[in-house]
Amino acid sequence: MKYRVLNKNRDFTRIYSRGKSYVHPHMVLYVAKNRLGTTRVGLTATKKVGKAVQRNRARRVMRAALQEHLSQNVGGYDIILVARARTPYLKSTQVSRTFSRLLQKAGLPDKAPVAQATQQPKEAPKPAASGEEGKA
Repeated sequence: MKYRVLNKNRDFTRIYSRGKSYVHPHMVLYVAKNRLGTTRVGLTATKKVGKAVQRNRARRVMRAALQEHLSQNVGGYDIILVARARTPYLKSTQVSRTFSRLLQKAGLPDKAPVAQATQQPKEAPKPAASGEEGKA
């Protein structure tokens, strides 16, 4: 595993109070330096997000974004991702893009930069109907 899990309440309260927050409508990222030299990560989804199924889905898609973007050499940081009301209803690619933007705002390295998806695929020419070619 690349990072350790935050699970003590005192660690969460320290990061909330001393850390820097980066807000997006899909999620909130809290970052604070630690003296351990390893990265620790915590995921939270409150009851505002929804019932247990929605909260679990929100944590699952945020965990997938972490695996995709958080590099091993981040250093000594404590990171908390907080789900918002929209998070469980988003596709994992949207959450991944959001997490990448939040990492950029925080100045942390991104292992997998998001590719520009602005190019639309070209449509293939439509074949002419077979019965209409001979009727001219």
